[in-house]
Amino acid sequence: MDRLQAMEVFTRVVETSSFSKTADLLQLPRASVSNIIQALELYVGVRLLNRTTRRVSVTEDGALYYDRCVRILDEITDAESTLASKRRDPVGVVRVDTSGSFGKLMLPALPDFYARYPGIELRIGLADRMIDLIQDGVDCVIRLGALEDSSLIVRKIGSARVTTCAAPSYLQQHGVPATLEELRGHRAVNYFSARSGKQLSFTFELEGGETASVPLPGIVAVNDGDAYVNAGVIGLGIIQPPRFMAAPFIEEGALTEILTGEHSPPTPLSVLYPPTRNIASRVRVFSDWVADLCARNPDLRIP
Repeated sequence: MDRLQAMEVFTRVVETSSFSKTADLLQLPRASVSNIIQALELYVGVRLLNRTTRRVSVTEDGALYYDRCVRILDEITDAESTLASKRRDPVGVVRVDTSGSFGKLMLPALPDFYARYPGIELRIGLADRMIDLIQDGVDCVIRLGALEDSSLIVRKIGSARVTTCAAPSYLQQHGVPATLEELRGHRAVNYFSARSGKQLSFTFELEGGETASVPLPGIVAVNDGDAYVNAGVIGLGIIQPPRFMAAPFIEEGALTEILTGEHSPPTPLSVLYPPTRNIASRVRVFSDWVADLCARNPDLRIP
């Protein structure tokens, strides 16, 4: 029995409460996961997991053993990370989850990343959904906006400028609002969060640090960043997206920035990590690279 592999399998089963999820995460046959756990329990001489047809739970002895296993595996990961940092050649898979909008910005720059780190494979999910980093086997998540889960390790990597804009065809038909009061008479493409379902209002900074929220009527609401910008491009209403998403359309004249004298609060861009593990060197260099990518973009760099 490979004891380190057995510890890794055991900790994953505890964290996911599932033999099948563990098998998928570690790319092992389900029967192998079951056999490894049985062999481990035989080796340590106690039952580590309670199994029923519906769920798997950790025993009292198993909980104690789990804590020790996590420490041991973290020490090994830290040691390997130290060596990898010294040889400047981290290897392995980094599983990332982010939005399609940020993915569209990141993907063209990936040749630079692979030139620096040829030993790393990226697996990038673009669903921008509510996930459990441990159960879903994700190493890090890139999120735009305010964060709700404070249990995760958070690293701020950018600050997205926000712009208010519309298609020239919309402005020709409805006029160009010059003030917030005039804006209230216009139509918006509305955006609602795919994670919370909450519809977002336009926001603007006022003197004294206060923020004004301006809800606008609309004929369509979407929960995808690319769809939101495209709905603005075809003239369905005024939009207020992070500027990096609208920048290509602004440059080609498909969108026109309005209310340029009014400023909207920037939106934080963060990398989130699971709270229970040391951060592997391959994940660190990836997040460093993404932070550098943001720092080189005037619409994303931290002031």
